[in-house]
Amino acid sequence: MLSKEETARYNRQLILPELGVAGQQRLKEAKVLMIGAGGLGCPVLQYLAAAGVGTIGIADMDVVGESNLHRQILYTSADVGQPKAAVAARKLAQQNPFVQFEEHGGGITVANALELVQQYDVVIDGSDNFPTRYLVSDACTILKKPLVFGSIFKFEGQVTVFNYKDGPTYRCLFPEPPGANEVPNCAEIGVLGVLPGIIGTLQANEAIKVITGMGDVASGRLLLFNALALSFYSVKIPRSAMADQVTKLQPSYEIACAPEAPTDIVELSPEEYKKWLKNGREVQLLDVREPHEYEAFNIRGASVPLSTLEQKISGLQLAPEVVVHCQAGARSRKAIALLQPHFPEVRFYNLTGGLAAWDAE
Repeated sequence: MLSKEETARYNRQLILPELGVAGQQRLKEAKVLMIGAGGLGCPVLQYLAAAGVGTIGIADMDVVGESNLHRQILYTSADVGQPKAAVAARKLAQQNPFVQFEEHGGGITVANALELVQQYDVVIDGSDNFPTRYLVSDACTILKKPLVFGSIFKFEGQVTVFNYKDGPTYRCLFPEPPGANEVPNCAEIGVLGVLPGIIGTLQANEAIKVITGMGDVASGRLLLFNALALSFYSVKIPRSAMADQVTKLQPSYEIACAPEAPTDIVELSPEEYKKWLKNGREVQLLDVREPHEYEAFNIRGASVPLSTLEQKISGLQLAPEVVVHCQAGARSRKAIALLQPHFPEVRFYNLTGGLAAWDAE
């Protein structure tokens, strides 16, 4: 039953005839798992906590980075370097003391996915990579758990609900993961700060509908949003045979989406590189991001964009040791793969995690 304090807190929801006391009680009894406490996760978590979802699990192994703050509005500069799951749980508990928060700081993996998902009634996917999306989808399909899906890319977003009352699954829409290097992530391509707020709020709305039984749940249709055009439209998702073919998790979800790059590239952490600078070690730094990225922020390396690197190789003069970096570490690995055959005498290092990791140091 709802306490006197809860009744006062949720008054504006309780007076909605479509929700009422019965709907609010369903929210209180519900257990929701949020995959990712980043751009999408922040608004989802804030609105579900405010709505009175009784138990909310937060699965995220990442820490807050400076580059997160323009879109992950649950965090502040003081939180940089701290685990997202712990920070989110602490702040949300202050927002609503009637909600129980469960931290899963190790994130979701093949080893724990089924056990983790089994504990919850509804799963919400706010991840930013295909391996996690397929893992979460397969776990939800096997356990028949509704999955509220959202994704963002530059100025566009998508929302739908999978596995709802025998509706289509993620693999009905995307049967197989994309090939290596086919789709960059937000760290490499960028995202408008308000976009995850819009898409995340829509995800929270669908989760509340799934829990309470209100309205028409977005199962079997994919809602697409374009921030630049301020347009919404939807496409139908038919249930396919793929919905019945997932009966167990794959041994690994990383291989199909892993970027193609030489395995002999030497990785260098931002912390170790900073020690080199402090100790006066003479190394050359190459920034292979695009010019507009370099102008916005840089750590004083030479700007040699990956997009023009092949044309400029013949004119490069490199030091015996070169550290290459980009925003997240993927483009810099490609750059090293291009440079190594032309400069066999040079020792190349890839700055692990790029500037995204540098920010988190």
